[in-house]
Formats: sequence, C-alpha cells, structure tokens
Amino acid sequence: MANLNYNHLYYFWMIQKKGSVAKAAEALCLTPQTVTGQIRVLENSLKGSLFKRVGRSLEPTELGELVFRYADKMFSLSYEMLDLLNYQKDDNIRFEVGIAAALSKALTSRVLLSVVPSDGSMHLACYEATHESLMERLRAHKLDMILSDCAGESLKYPEILSKQLGESGIAFFAAETYSKPFPECLEQGKLLIPSRGTSLGQQLVRWFDEKNLNVSILGEFDDAAMMKAFGFFKQGIFVAPSIYKQDILAHGMTLLGETTDIKEVYHVMFAERMIQHPAVKRLLSTDFSELFAGNDVTVQQL
Repeated sequence: MANLNYNHLYYFWMIQKKGSVAKAAEALCLTPQTVTGQIRVLENSLKGSLFKRVGRSLEPTELGELVFRYADKMFSLSYEMLDLLNYQKDDNIRFEVGIAAALSKALTSRVLLSVVPSDGSMHLACYEATHESLMERLRAHKLDMILSDCAGESLKYPEILSKQLGESGIAFFAAETYSKPFPECLEQGKLLIPSRGTSLGQQLVRWFDEKNLNVSILGEFDDAAMMKAFGFFKQGIFVAPSIYKQDILAHGMTLLGETTDIKEVYHVMFAERMIQHPAVKRLLSTDFSELFAGNDVTVQQL
C-alpha cells in the first residue's frame, strides 16, 4: 500500500461525521465533486470501496467501518491536542459552555460565576439548547462543558465524564389561590410545565399519575425562563426549584405547595480531555451545598 494521504482520510472521516458528501464538502469549503474525487483516490490506495449506496444515501462498507474506527480515534485525539494547547498558551482562556434550556437561569449563572476568575483571564461563551443537541456538540469538540439535568446519556460515551453538582425539590406557584389543598389544587388551574423531553417534565407526568391527579396542561416549555414568564403573566400554575421560592413570592406569586418527590438535578458533563482545563478543575473542586440548600446570598438577592 502506498503512503496514506491524511487529507483524503480526513475527508472520509468528515463524510461519516456529517452524514453526507454535501454536508462534508460544505464544512470543508470544497465542492462535492472534489471530495468525491479524493475519496476515490483514497479507495484506490486502500484497494477497496469505503462506501456503498443504499437507496439515496451512502453507507460504509466493512472496510469503511474499519477505517472510520481508526480515523475517528486519530482525529478525535488531534482535536483534543489542539484544545489542550490552546487553553494552555492563551492569556485569555475561552471557556465554551452549553446550558440545557430547561434549567433555571439563576442557578446556572451562579454555578458559572464560581469558575470565572475576576482578573479577566477567561472568556466565557454560553450556548443554550436541548440536552441532546448539547451532547452532540460536546462529542464533536464544539463545547468544553455542558450543564444539564440529564446525566444518563453520558454513560453511553466512555469519553464523557459527569458529576452531580446538586439537586433541589420543586415548588408550584400561581398568581391566584385555590380552594383545595395541595396537591389537589393543581386540578383547579391550568398547568405550565417543562417539556416532557426533559427530566423534570418526565418526573412531573409520572408524579401526577402516581397521585391520581387529573391535571389540565396549558403548555410545555423547553425554556424554564419562558415558562416562568407565562406564570408571571397569570397564565397558569408553574413550577420552579424550591430554592427560588422567595424570589418568586417577591413577584406577587402564591406558593401552592412543594415536594421533594420531584427533583431538579444539576449535572456537569465534559470530555475527559478537559479535566485539566482551569475552569473545569475549579468547578469540580467547588462545594455547592450552600447554593442548593437555598442559603447562597447571591441567589437570594436575584
């Protein structure tokens, strides 16, 4: 076999990662015809086909799957190396964090403030999306870390590490009072809840069923801040972590009840390569027990 052309191997890897020649070509700033031509050269070098056509899509052959496994390790390691070199040599370290939209903004901001030095040596970049989207970006080396309420998916990927930062019970609020006691009063109003695609949303639906509550759901939200805004505009009963009840009551809302049967759990997830990142090291060594106990002065003043 002739010497392997690593540019051609990279094009092949990109096709597999992006799912098509067209998407890979766009990412590489090349034409699809150029990428296809280079793949043919690589196949000639390897003396075998890397792709087979199934309907309108391309799927890897057995040779293609074998080559991809090795290429994936090679290029993933190269990205890790670049990440490590970049944050070790830069005076202003960029820290890119993904935040699950379902999480409380007040709490996530407090967690992140704990890792940002006051000397301006870190550039914090925050991105908000669903947990699934954030996990995909984390695995593609486009994020340094994510904060999420779902840790189970990280167990699928040995290169992703996770740690639970803390948890909080849930409280129910509304702009009006109801005649029945809690939790039966939840049947008397329209509910605003987190999306059923979130951990908290799934817990709520199960809890309603366990308590035999016949609730009426007005809306489901991926964004916790949007859900709370609807509640503040007197559109229904909404939920929030119990540690923020004083802040919400200060907005004229009524506390209907609380439960620890349902918990909003906060996890931090990061690639193994990031364990030496200054911000990740600082976060892992920080004790957030006072924050999640509701005793953090900064949060109480928000």
